Amino acid sequence: MSSTRSKKKQRTRTQRYTSNVFAMFNQGQIQEFKEAFNMIDQNRDGYVDKDDLFEMYTSLGKNPTEEELDVMINMAPGPINFTMFLTLFGEKLNGTDPEDVIKNAFACFDEKNAGFIGEDYLKECLMTMGDRWSEDMVDELFHGAPIKDGRFDYQEFTRTLKHGAKEKDEEGDGQGQEGQGQCSSGGQDQAAATTTAAPSE
Repeated sequence: MSSTRSKKKQRTRTQRYTSNVFAMFNQGQIQEFKEAFNMIDQNRDGYVDKDDLFEMYTSLGKNPTEEELDVMINMAPGPINFTMFLTLFGEKLNGTDPEDVIKNAFACFDEKNAGFIGEDYLKECLMTMGDRWSEDMVDELFHGAPIKDGRFDYQEFTRTLKHGAKEKDEEGDGQGQEGQGQCSSGGQDQAAATTTAAPSE
């Protein structure tokens, strides 16, 4: 009797946990995460393990160490199935700073309040001020970021960071001027810290 009650309680807790995870994202986002999960799950067994991560990284020309793979796997409290995969991304998104804080950190570079920052200018700032980024780190940040005609749309980037990517229904009416104002290293550090909290796309 007590065994039956225990199983029932465990099942209820699992269902509630799963339901909460899937409620964090819309259907479009869940589909995108599913596609990403399937790409990482190299052996198609429904779980991401060290072998899967190693195969994925080597296919990208990387050579991760055993220690690096252990760190990534140990970020999850249990086996990484799709539900756990979603949970990890949900925690990352919820762990970032509020949207206004992130926007204000980027706005520090946008003296003309145009909503855009010159790509080369932002790259130079990130690599020369505060906690200096490497060129690879900047390239990873810019990969898939909303950059058009050399302008980094930090407002759209912040929205994507907090709410996930969505299909663009309409283009902006005008293109802003590149921000060329000086910014303190404190603002650069804040922008850098908030962006690194986001999962790679």
